[in-house]
Amino acid sequence: MRTKVAIIGSGPSGLLLGQLLTNAGIDNIIIDRVGKEHILARVRAGVLEEGMVGMLDRAGVGARMHREGLPHDGFSLAFDGRDHRIDLFDLTGGKRVMVYGQTELTLDLIERRERDGGITIHDAANVTPAGFDGDSPYLTYDKDGVSHRIDCDFIAGCDGFHGASRKAVPEAAIKTFEKVYPFGWLGILADVPPVNHELIYANHPRGFALCSMRSNTRSRYYVQCSLDDTVDMWSDDRFWDELRRRLPAHHAEALVTGPSFEKSIAPLRSFVAEPMRFGKLFLCGDAAHIVPPTGAKGLNLAASDAHYLSSALREFYDEKSSAGIDAYSAKALARVWKAVRFSWWMTSMLHRFPDEGEFAARIQIAELDYLVSSKAASTSLSENYVGLPF
Repeated sequence: MRTKVAIIGSGPSGLLLGQLLTNAGIDNIIIDRVGKEHILARVRAGVLEEGMVGMLDRAGVGARMHREGLPHDGFSLAFDGRDHRIDLFDLTGGKRVMVYGQTELTLDLIERRERDGGITIHDAANVTPAGFDGDSPYLTYDKDGVSHRIDCDFIAGCDGFHGASRKAVPEAAIKTFEKVYPFGWLGILADVPPVNHELIYANHPRGFALCSMRSNTRSRYYVQCSLDDTVDMWSDDRFWDELRRRLPAHHAEALVTGPSFEKSIAPLRSFVAEPMRFGKLFLCGDAAHIVPPTGAKGLNLAASDAHYLSSALREFYDEKSSAGIDAYSAKALARVWKAVRFSWWMTSMLHRFPDEGEFAARIQIAELDYLVSSKAASTSLSENYVGLPF
């Protein structure tokens, strides 16, 4: 089998890259080690930057997002028992974000790919990229007990933090940067109306809390927890009680509770691998970088990588120019590091760190107080939150 671009991974970055390439008339095959049902069962991010919304429109997969997604013009920062709204729309000259679950976005991309007749190979074992340091890259994989090979011009590694793509790169050729945070997020999904029409980010002496949503009838809530905690230590009642404690009184009183249907604990880390290109192999999305979810940047960075890489490949095939693919890594990483900084800053400002005392807590409150009282500081936050330009 042969194609122009072999894409490893059928999450949002792989699917979006595949759709952008398909729309440009560039043949591609997507291959994944798991099935479609497993991918659609993942519970992930739900805040889309304005630039990503535009990209999904250009890819031809934005219709349902506009029907069912929730445009948000701001969010609340809660601290010291008070609630402060950040007016994204006003501070950025008319930009906003869209709340639309990653599961829904992934389904839209899958359905569009199926309508277009795109090839996706699921349940492929031992997927291995090879030959990417020369002129004849290829993938090998096993399926149903049979070994297969896909020859291609380029390989796009969109297979996540634990995927095969980055692992295939010689250790001496790659440099990694990592910060692991000393806490996790306990998150639940429940079919209850959101406590607020916009997101609430709360700094509290007991730890961080986030009130988010997937729709007007489905809420997504998080509380900071210990890395030693397990899900079975947190009954629904304990979770709701803890969330109430960390919110300003008027939000705590308005909180509607109910049974959760998903509950999980996620560790937090910042991670970047450099470079993002190795000959004919390109890393994209979580395969190259991870951010803590505080800044809502992980999914959006995967989309901007797909944008940069699809544009570079289109230039290669349409104009016979390698300038775009030569610049891909530097261009993507420049945006990645800005988002890594923003996510680290938001995480540092809103969470309680177990090895830091009251001095650090007072510095957080002072910074938050300055942030909400200074238009310049609020504007900087807002510009990063709605997404820096591609």
